[in-house]
Amino acid sequence: MAVPAVQVRINHLVWTLVGAAVLVQIAYPLMPDALRTEVTMASVVVFFVAAVADAARVHGPAGAAVLIGVAGGGGLFAEAVGVATGRPFGHYAYTGTLGPELFGVPVVVPLAWVMMGWPALVVARTLAVRGPAVVALGALALTAWDVFLDPQMVAAGHWAWFDSTPGLPLIPGIPLTNYAGWLLVSAVIMAILNRALPRETGPSAPAAALYLWVYFSSVMGHAVFFGLPGSAVTGAVIMGAVAVPFAIALVRRRRRDVGAVPA
Repeated sequence: MAVPAVQVRINHLVWTLVGAAVLVQIAYPLMPDALRTEVTMASVVVFFVAAVADAARVHGPAGAAVLIGVAGGGGLFAEAVGVATGRPFGHYAYTGTLGPELFGVPVVVPLAWVMMGWPALVVARTLAVRGPAVVALGALALTAWDVFLDPQMVAAGHWAWFDSTPGLPLIPGIPLTNYAGWLLVSAVIMAILNRALPRETGPSAPAAALYLWVYFSSVMGHAVFFGLPGSAVTGAVIMGAVAVPFAIALVRRRRRDVGAVPA
């Protein structure tokens, strides 16, 4: 059956945005230090637009609005409470380098929750069927990303922790409470999204590409460009616990689909 021309154009647009998100992230470590903050913010915005466009492609404009409201609104609320009270992440503060703020939180931060919230949901729904398992895997998929994000952003001076111990192996400066808070907030976001958005007939290829790109590029970036070998190793293990089975599941699904096509 032929794909409608409008759908083809939408698919092209989404993949163009995915490609743009990848290119901006590739450019980041190649930029001089004076431009890296601007590139960081641009990267989040482009990645956010790519994720929202893909969610709209799959679930329509209403579904994209749900994603923004739940992941963005939930992330903003949790971060605002976190900055003000130290809960649920621990005591930290933004340093004012990431642009305009709302309730003490840089505007790009809730966009970041959205940009990875959608791929994390796709990952979880690919690996699990039952609601509790989807929520648990989605929370892990989203939190695992922060094993890379937090050390990189702290090293870049975008936020600071007041009490950084105890932490994960090989990642000093980030408290375990941070990851516990991420798991809690991510679980709430995943539970609402999983209930509000109909299950896809199959994993979104653009969302899958975004998640796997973030995994592999983060390992490479921390190991080679950012001088953070500890988070490269620990992040490779923790995020890999989700990303590798996800990649294997995609390959198996692809082989099954190809085998099912009549000769």
